Amino acid sequence: MAALGEKFLMIMLLGFVAISFNNLVSASDPDMLQDICVADTKGKPKVNGFICKDNVTADDFFTVALVNPGSTNNTLGSMVTPANVNQIPGLNTLGVSMARIDYAPGGINPPHTHPRATEIIFVLEGELEVGFITTERVLFTKTIKKGEVFTFPRGLIHFQKNNGKYPAAVIAGFNSQLPGTQQVATALFAATPPVPDNVLTITFQVGTKEIEKIKSRLAPKK
Repeated sequence: MAALGEKFLMIMLLGFVAISFNNLVSASDPDMLQDICVADTKGKPKVNGFICKDNVTADDFFTVALVNPGSTNNTLGSMVTPANVNQIPGLNTLGVSMARIDYAPGGINPPHTHPRATEIIFVLEGELEVGFITTERVLFTKTIKKGEVFTFPRGLIHFQKNNGKYPAAVIAGFNSQLPGTQQVATALFAATPPVPDNVLTITFQVGTKEIEKIKSRLAPKK
């Protein structure tokens, strides 16, 4: 009986490892099971995606969102214009999306991550310093120019900075219909409810006054 129990335990362990490995190697949205499933973005329930809507038209697969530059008149000097399932319902279950990012001279798309997608960018105009940081704290950076391409691995912190004197712009592609974006600074200092000060003071090895000063600058405008 003991041997039988050990054999059963080994089978269960191998099954768990197989499931875990399958989840690790799945680096994009799940495969679709039909030709199209245009998102009903107002429908419920939402189970890892949107339910399919009726009365589909060609416009469900179309957007003009990326035609014009986004306004960079803000503190960061950059603007991300998404073209994901929220703008193009036809992307639902297709596992891809895009964005346009515009940068004023000196503008930055600050350190952030996309938890559900790898990102690849194509430079439309200008010149950018780009980079990402691995989980071993290794920084990879490069200056890229018009017509060049750079990739940011899934989930890793990355950034883009326009150090030039002229505006810059890129088109970004993602292997997810809704890649998600988490900016490092705002996630830590502008969360709701707020991250406790004692967590941040110990993490960054600074005093409460410094933490509160950063929080006040990153707090959402009312």
